[in-house]
Amino acid sequence: MKGFILGLIVGILLLPAAAFLYVWFGYAPVATAAPPLPLERTLTALALRARIAKEAPKDSPVPPTEPNLLAGAKVYREYCAVCHGTAGEPKTATAKGMFPQPPPLLKDTGVTDDPVGETYWKAANGIRLTGMPAYGGSLSNEQLWQVSQVLANADKLPQSVKDLLAQPAPAH
Repeated sequence: MKGFILGLIVGILLLPAAAFLYVWFGYAPVATAAPPLPLERTLTALALRARIAKEAPKDSPVPPTEPNLLAGAKVYREYCAVCHGTAGEPKTATAKGMFPQPPPLLKDTGVTDDPVGETYWKAANGIRLTGMPAYGGSLSNEQLWQVSQVLANADKLPQSVKDLLAQPAPAH
């Protein structure tokens, strides 16, 4: 019984005190160049997946037609390329300094394997504890769906859209 009580005291008092002192004395990684703590990575990924599963729209009201994809590519170049890059450019200085690193959305698989509603949700709401801002208050729903369609269909875009996305991103 004594061991149980001692374990309870250690668990309730000593571990939280040690965690507080770890933060208080400046050992917690807070710089963008520092790697995340394992618990931080796990909890944030778990919370994000659960929230998106709960709230992301299932169907897009904007079809992936060439005019919509061209409009979405313009939105991408204006607002997204500074962090996520374009198909042919190296990472920008902004992207190099971010933590976590923004994923390249137009290279490799990007988010083409994600449902379009998930991409819409991320663009509209942003992602906390990352550099991903919420564009729901800045862009129209149509623009958000258009750029989401570009990303969901990035592996099968018409040549006109590919050509637009291959151009250098606008300077910010």
